[in-house]
Amino acid sequence: MPKLVFIIGPAGAGKTTLAKTLAKQHRPAFLDMDTLLRPAAETIMTLSGLDPTDRDSPVYKKHCRDLGYRITMDAALENLELGIDAYVIGPFTKEIEDPLWLDQELARMGASSQEVEVRAVYVYLRDDSVYRQRIMARGSELDVWKLDHWSEFSPSLTRKTIQWTSSASSILYWDNSEALSEEKLLQIERFIYGEKEA
Repeated sequence: MPKLVFIIGPAGAGKTTLAKTLAKQHRPAFLDMDTLLRPAAETIMTLSGLDPTDRDSPVYKKHCRDLGYRITMDAALENLELGIDAYVIGPFTKEIEDPLWLDQELARMGASSQEVEVRAVYVYLRDDSVYRQRIMARGSELDVWKLDHWSEFSPSLTRKTIQWTSSASSILYWDNSEALSEEKLLQIERFIYGEKEA
């Protein structure tokens, strides 16, 4: 049974770094929404006469956001159909609040949670100050607006609850505020793969 592993959480939580660390060991399809969407988003924003690095304007949210999730999930479902595990990385802010979203996605490939083993790791940090430090440290031009409008942006960092119909045992909330030790990494691997595979 292929595994569909979501690495979810706010900007700066360390989703991609954590996912890459795990992927080096287990070699799944690695599908980071930001990476997959970037060429299309830059083209759409440029054609709209706007900053191609903008990820926070109404135009981006209207024309690019949902497109990014569609591209990413289509790629994930295609890999799952081939029996290949898939890691999907992104904020999934709207999607995790819809109890039916995951079932509807799996239904697109004629599958259900009985045929695909789903795991979701929600990565978060303990407070806004840690998020700000992490976002500043990564030095991405995609974060300029976030840092310049911190009071407007920071409410989006509030930890959310995944509302999918999945069992509680398939969801892990992970405080990523401290360095990722071998012991902590093993805890996440056991959650995703079970004792034997980890």
